[in-house]
Amino acid sequence: MRDDLKTKISRGEVSLGTWQMIGNTAITEIMCQCDFDWVTIDLEHTGIAIDNALELIRVIDLAGKIPAVRVSSNDFTLIKRVLDSGAKIIIVPMVMNGEDARKAVDAVYYPPKGTRGVGLSRAQAYGFGFAKYQEELNEQAMVVAQIEHIDAIDNLEEILKVDGIDATMIGPYDLSGSLGYPGNFDRDDFKQALQKYETLSRKMNKPMGYHITEPNKADVRDHINKGYSFIALGFDSYFLGKKCREVLEDVRF
Repeated sequence: MRDDLKTKISRGEVSLGTWQMIGNTAITEIMCQCDFDWVTIDLEHTGIAIDNALELIRVIDLAGKIPAVRVSSNDFTLIKRVLDSGAKIIIVPMVMNGEDARKAVDAVYYPPKGTRGVGLSRAQAYGFGFAKYQEELNEQAMVVAQIEHIDAIDNLEEILKVDGIDATMIGPYDLSGSLGYPGNFDRDDFKQALQKYETLSRKMNKPMGYHITEPNKADVRDHINKGYSFIALGFDSYFLGKKCREVLEDVRF
C-alpha cells in the first residue's frame, strides 16, 4: 500500500485519486484495478450507508490502494467509525474556519493529539493490532479540509494554521454556489477566490487539492502547474455515463 502519500504530497509530488458515488463493490474493484493512488467513498451526496462503506473500504484496502472517505459532515462519531473500518484519508466538507478544522483533527487522532475514543475494530485488527495501528496513525492518516465556501476562503489562514490539517481541497461547485452562481467557474470573483487560495496555500506550504469532475489532460496539467498535488479525477457514474455516450455516438449511423 502506498502509505507515503502524506509525505509525497507535502513534497509537492502529484497524487491522483478518484471518487465513488455508487455503493457497489464491483465498481470499487474495477476502479482499484486502474492506477489511482486512492479512491474516495462519498458519504455526503450518496445513499451509501456505514455498513456498505465498510465493505468498500475493505475492497480498496485489499487491492493495495488507499481508502479515503468524504464524510457527510464534520461529525465526530461518523469520522471515528469510518477510521475504525480502515479509512486512511478523511475528507471533511464545508470546513469554514479554524474551529471546524480543529474539530476534524480531534476526531481523527487519539489523545494527546486529538480526542478520538478507542475502538477495537477492523483497523485495529479486531483487537489484536491496536499498538501497531496507534503507531501508524500519525504516519498514515490524512485530514483533508474541503474549502468550498467564500467564508472558508476568507478564513483560510486560520484553517491552514491548524496542526493536523494535512491538505485542503477545493470544492468548485459549492464554492461557486456560495458566490451565487453554482457551476460558473469563469466569473472573476470565483477566479479571485481561487487565486487567494493558491497564493496563501503556497505561502504557508500547505498541499492543495482539487476535484476535477470532468477531467481532461489540459485541465489536469494546468492544476499541476499551479501547484496542486492532491487531485481527484472524475467519479464512477461520470466515467460510466461518458463511456456509454461515446460508444453510442460512435456506432450510430
